Amino acid sequence: MPNPAPRPRVAVILAAGKGTRMKSSLPKVLHEAAGRPLLAWVIDAARAAGCERILVVVGHGAERVREAIGGADLRWVLQAEQRGTGHALAQAEGEISDVAENATVLVLSGDVPLVNPATLDRLARGAEEGWGAMAVAEMADPGSLGRVLVDGSGAFREIVEARDAALEELAVRRINAGLYALPAPDVFTYLRNLKASNAQGELYLTDAVTIAAQDGHPVRLVDLPDPDEALGVNDRVELAKVHRLLLDRHLQALMKAGVTVLEPARTVIEPGVRVGEDTVIHPGVSLLGHSSIGRECVVHQGAWLRDSTVADGAIIEPYSVLDGAEVGDGCRVGPFARLRPASRLLGGARVGNFVEVKGSEIGAGAKVNHLSYVGDATVGAGANVGAGVVTCNYDGVRKSSTEIGAGAFIGSDTMLVAPVKVGAGASTAAGSVITKNVPDGALAVARVRQKNLEGRAGGLHRRKI
Repeated sequence: MPNPAPRPRVAVILAAGKGTRMKSSLPKVLHEAAGRPLLAWVIDAARAAGCERILVVVGHGAERVREAIGGADLRWVLQAEQRGTGHALAQAEGEISDVAENATVLVLSGDVPLVNPATLDRLARGAEEGWGAMAVAEMADPGSLGRVLVDGSGAFREIVEARDAALEELAVRRINAGLYALPAPDVFTYLRNLKASNAQGELYLTDAVTIAAQDGHPVRLVDLPDPDEALGVNDRVELAKVHRLLLDRHLQALMKAGVTVLEPARTVIEPGVRVGEDTVIHPGVSLLGHSSIGRECVVHQGAWLRDSTVADGAIIEPYSVLDGAEVGDGCRVGPFARLRPASRLLGGARVGNFVEVKGSEIGAGAKVNHLSYVGDATVGAGANVGAGVVTCNYDGVRKSSTEIGAGAFIGSDTMLVAPVKVGAGASTAAGSVITKNVPDGALAVARVRQKNLEGRAGGLHRRKI
């Protein structure tokens, strides 16, 4: 007999809880770990596990959650009154029946961001071999998590919530990971018959699973290869823990792929960041958002990059800040440089210490090495911008651009009052205030003639202030 076709998969993510232990006005599932809301991690895992529809059950802060989390494949289900996990799943019955007559429902929690898509796939397959499946894990200190009890043959018998468990049941180390694969519509029959006969006065999903097993329906137990997948977030301490674990997963993957991370415990590289082979990451570095670092780069201590691209062979010196910037092959940035959004450095360009670049292009091989501000400007290939140069791009009403030609030399402490153009190969004298265009190859001198007043310096020295 051929194997039956797999049932459609639908994810129901329970995200209605208030999370009062977070002590926050922000809904718990919107607190961020590794740069993303907790709920976003769970949704992505459901997508990767092949769910045709993802239903998110929301309650507290529902509008805020919907505004923060997007996706055409999402459907929102309101649980206006929080009466437990069984009640929450029951609210999704109508949406699930619209997908198929029979479906495998993956039930997840919106505050469990470490769940792996491969685990969800194993759960779904396990459910198709029986009535349903649930994930379990062995923990040295199960704490307040529900205990999973089995009979003499090792078959699932029941789930007991810790607050309702007897002393001998609390000694059990196998815990309910809060991840299920259950058959629809069968599971809703059990949900409709739940009783709130427990310490919390709630309708537990675990009771429905237990009753189904007692009715002779086989519920398979799927062991988690990594117990951390079961970690939920109920307070800021647990948030910090899962944040670090998500980062460590990505760091380990990068190191196995040929990236040197000198001190992983002091390094933040969010999972959306790509890093090429033979790149060296020093301690205290933060690579955030959708940043991309090329091959054979060096990112020195304390550098902070968000949504920035660094090409092969570039060096980011200590304590530089790059936000929405693009750095070309072989460039050098910093130390203590700041590249603001829409800053672009072409191959071999150098931006040095205490230089700020905003919305500007620094041409191939050009140098802006010391204490300068370059905003809304184009710096040509091979140009040299001296110390203390400022492009005066804002007159209090509008912003204007500055153009510095290829091979130009801008003397130290030059003020370039935009809009203005310095031609190719042109120079400005140190201390000049340039308000008019400088032709190619010309030297611009724009400063007050010096006067020396003989014998007057001593009086200034003696003056009391």
